[in-house]
Amino acid sequence: MTVHGHQAARAGARAALVPRRSPPAARAAILFLHGGTADSRAPSRPWQLAAVRMKPFVRAVAAALPDDGVFLGEVRYRVRGWNGADADALRDVRRALAELTRLVGDVPVILVGHSMGGRAALRAADAPQVRAVLALAPWCPDDEPVTHLRDKDVTVIHGDRDRVTDPHDSVAFVHRARAAGARADVLLVPGGDHAMLHRSANWHRIAASTAVGLLPL
Repeated sequence: MTVHGHQAARAGARAALVPRRSPPAARAAILFLHGGTADSRAPSRPWQLAAVRMKPFVRAVAAALPDDGVFLGEVRYRVRGWNGADADALRDVRRALAELTRLVGDVPVILVGHSMGGRAALRAADAPQVRAVLALAPWCPDDEPVTHLRDKDVTVIHGDRDRVTDPHDSVAFVHRARAAGARADVLLVPGGDHAMLHRSANWHRIAASTAVGLLPL
């Protein structure tokens, strides 16, 4: 086994769900999924930029919540890459959802994902407890599946100057998702970049209000 293989194996023993706010009796949950890379077996670490970038979104959503009954958590990946058919990030989201159920029971879940995390969130929406997805500048290849999104709420927010993931791919994905029966919408942010640093406060505000608006009444 390679050095990275040993590191990934050790990382695989860690919990996939990191609670950030855990009420005594949760009525719903919002999980956050940061970005990564297309191909990498290097371990994912919480101090890497992709993970750090999601912290303000967690804080913004926490501040916007209407009550204390919503669990907030972050998904911790074992490795940094999607890695083709292995879809490592997706596997970690599924582990996090299982851990969430054991922790708070069967509650409706909203997934908030950026870039690769957006792709993982959209894929993981096939889980019955996932009611909605907020995808920020998601990675949406042409062949990304959509049929499982029927009757789900999907919101995609993408900067129109993103040079890492293509905003046109997000628009096309939303159109396909709608045709498959999803309640899907897309918002293009003028001048928005992939890291969501240009006018970052607006990104945080829009994402927080959207995520809270997706919560069940």
